[in-house]
Amino acid sequence: MLTCTLCERTEAVFMRPYSGEKLCGRCFCKSMESKVKATIARYEMLQPDDKIMVAVSGGKDSVILLHILSKIEKRFPEATLCAVTVDEGIRGYRDEALKFAVKNCRKLGVKHIVTSFKEMFGYELDELVSMMREKGEGKLTPCSYCGVLRRRVLNTAAREAGVDKLATAHNLDDETQTMMLNILHGDVLRTARVKPVLTVVHPKLIQRVKPFCEVPEREIAFYAYLKKNEFQGVPCLYAGTALRNDVRTVLNRLEEKHAGTKFTVFRSIERIRPALEAMVEEVKLQECKKCGEPTVGELCKPCQMLEELSIA
Repeated sequence: MLTCTLCERTEAVFMRPYSGEKLCGRCFCKSMESKVKATIARYEMLQPDDKIMVAVSGGKDSVILLHILSKIEKRFPEATLCAVTVDEGIRGYRDEALKFAVKNCRKLGVKHIVTSFKEMFGYELDELVSMMREKGEGKLTPCSYCGVLRRRVLNTAAREAGVDKLATAHNLDDETQTMMLNILHGDVLRTARVKPVLTVVHPKLIQRVKPFCEVPEREIAFYAYLKKNEFQGVPCLYAGTALRNDVRTVLNRLEEKHAGTKFTVFRSIERIRPALEAMVEEVKLQECKKCGEPTVGELCKPCQMLEELSIA
C-alpha cells in the first residue's frame, strides 16, 4: 500500500508524476485548493472586496472553479461572486451543459446570468457555421468564430453586471497549448498579452484572471470525481476541427514521457514574458465604428467576422 506523502497515514489514491507526491483523497483536495489560493496570491489576481464573475460553461473546469472560488469567497464578506454562462447555440451540446451550470449555481446560491450569441449577434453558432461553409470560408474554423464572439459576450456580460474581475477556468493544459499555438501561428509576441492576469487597456474591458493557470487538467477532473460534482463530460462537436486538438495530443504525449513538461513550458514563457512585453508596442484602442466596442482598427474582430459573412 502506498501511503499519502502529506498525512503519512492514509492510503494514497493519486500520484503527481511531476513532483512524486502520493496523496489520499482528503489531502489531494486540500492541496488543490491550496494551489489555487497560492496562484491567486502569487499573481495578485483578486482583492478582498472584489466583485467577481465566473465564466461557467457547465464543463468540469468551470464548475470546479466556481466551487473553489465560492469556498474562498466565504472568507471575505466584502467580496461578491456571480456567474455567467454563454449559450453559443450548439445543438446537442450546449443545452446539456447549461443544465449543469444552472444546477451548480443554484446549489451554491450564486447569482447566475445566462446570455447567448443569438441575443447579442442575432445568430447561433450553428447558423454562423452553416453560413461560413456556404460561402466557402476556409481560413477560419468554427472554433475561431466561437472564441472571438464568446470573449465579446463574456466581457459585455461582466461589464453590465458591474464586476471588477472576470475569472475564467483556463488550466495549465490550456495555457501551454495557447503558447504553442502562438508559436505555430508565427505570433510569438501575442504571448506577452496572454497571461494569468490580463492587463486592462481600456475602461470597457473587464480584467480577466485565471486561477487555474498552474493546475493540470487531469487534477481538476480527479477533484471533480472526488467531490462528486456534476458537469458535462461530452466535448464540443466542433472541437475536432481546431489545431489546438493536435497540439493537446502532442503535449500530452510529451508529458507522459517527460513528467513536468507542461510546467516547464509555462514557467519558461513566464520568465521570458518581460522581454516579450518590452518588444510589444503599447496598444492604443479606439471604439469600433459599428458597435462601439474597443478595437485596434476601425472595426473590431467580431464585426469583421460577421461582415465577412455579410450579416454585420
